[in-house]
Amino acid sequence: MGQDPITLIVSLVGGIFSFLLLMRFALQLSQADYYNPISQSVVRITQPIVGPLQRVLRPRGRFDFATLIVALVVKAIAIILLIQFSPVFAAAGGSINPLHLLIFSLTGVLNTLLTIYFWATLGAVIISWIAPDSYHPAPQLLLQLSEPLFALARRVIPPIGGLDLSPILIFLLIQIVQSYLKAFIIL
Repeated sequence: MGQDPITLIVSLVGGIFSFLLLMRFALQLSQADYYNPISQSVVRITQPIVGPLQRVLRPRGRFDFATLIVALVVKAIAIILLIQFSPVFAAAGGSINPLHLLIFSLTGVLNTLLTIYFWATLGAVIISWIAPDSYHPAPQLLLQLSEPLFALARRVIPPIGGLDLSPILIFLLIQIVQSYLKAFIIL
């Protein structure tokens, strides 16, 4: 509540844009339908900033390192701006160690990626209860995004009597990793 408007705007814009970049990365990683209108929107929004770097760093299979690097740079810029506008850091000189900036950016990117997978998994679970055969683009995208995680978790916990417990394992692992990342998250 006591946050100044500039800090709020920087964290909001940086958070939304890094979310879109990491959503693009996750969609490519899970090989989600490119022709889904939501996928196309995410690509269209992020392409102006990712496109030039993709000419240099071509995607390797499902891994698009250009998108990840741009997400790291966006997080780093947002963190630098937050530090510059923060009165606490301004009193201390307003600078940050580049290694610390890299660590904060990496943990912020990983935390955002885990948050995307958490909500995609939760959405897929709810969709499986409410509308398992929906042809709407949003449920289809959530199912495509979370299915690789479900497949990995099913290797550890196979379905028992028709009951799939893999989401519980996914939620548990995401929460454990995010609890360790909390100390390093600025944005």
